[in-house]
Amino acid sequence: MTDPGAGSYVLGVDSGGSGLRAGIAVPDGSVPSVRLSSEEPVRTGPRGIDASHFLEQLLPMAKELLERAGCGSFSAVAVGAAGMATLGGELRAELPSALRQSLGVRRLALAADAVTAYAGALGDRPGAVVAAGTGMIAIGTDLASWRRADGWGHLLGDCGGGAWIGRAGLDAAMRAFDGRRGGSAALRARAEELFGPLPGLPGQLYPRTDRPAVLASFAPEVARCAPDDPVAAGILRDAAAHIAETAAAACPPPAAGTVREVALTGGLFKMGEPLLTPLRAELAKQLPSARQVTAAGDPLDGAVRIAADVAADRLRLPLDPHMLTVHTEGDS
Repeated sequence: MTDPGAGSYVLGVDSGGSGLRAGIAVPDGSVPSVRLSSEEPVRTGPRGIDASHFLEQLLPMAKELLERAGCGSFSAVAVGAAGMATLGGELRAELPSALRQSLGVRRLALAADAVTAYAGALGDRPGAVVAAGTGMIAIGTDLASWRRADGWGHLLGDCGGGAWIGRAGLDAAMRAFDGRRGGSAALRARAEELFGPLPGLPGQLYPRTDRPAVLASFAPEVARCAPDDPVAAGILRDAAAHIAETAAAACPPPAAGTVREVALTGGLFKMGEPLLTPLRAELAKQLPSARQVTAAGDPLDGAVRIAADVAADRLRLPLDPHMLTVHTEGDS
């Protein structure tokens, strides 16, 4: 990337359960050609997402990205963070002034990670995006307001997500061990290979603070068994129905003469056809008026796009106190 002059770059940031990623682009919103990532997720403390830990990770990455790009400065930054809607109070309070002082940033957008996933997948077109990995959330907009469905965590929701599928698969394994109806010998064998004797599984699982991730680690095994195991296939059909139901709840009704788009993003869908085939059928049934499209990019691409739109005063995605806010120099 050549240096077209100071003040000519935007920075996108994606902070989630696998760490923090950042990418730089020119203000036309080009997909970032330089990306950096951390190995450590940003900590969450009593005040929510830890702003100090966030800055400790981001600032060296931002400065390295500028050096790689040929110096210059940032005209805008957009941060998408998991938990921003409910745990982002400290970030919203501290980041605007901290980034002005450390990077000279005058424009900053702070977004829930579902919003950057939406922007990466659909840009600023109306519709809905399902973001699914360990958890699962759907977010939609008619460009006037946001609609959210699920994303309530593995105890209260995330129905159809990785932890949900993994738990259902392990339930089928335990049923087979007990001799109860609904058991799967194939899933029992996979569970024993991964976790050892099944009577010891509760002791391994229940004390873990990363229990959702452990449950989700079994979801690919359900997909591998599905072609030859009717119980595993049924779990994925049920997951597809939940995902489509959540997408339908988030998708805004189409205006006259328009078509809403629905896109899928996130690691869950790398499971491939054992999940995608029933999911396409469920989306066609539950959202017959929507068009299924391929996601254009990932949440980091979405953060870069939002930063570019903020820099150029062309942001069309709706502002919301919890989902998407924009701070400019002089804001309190």
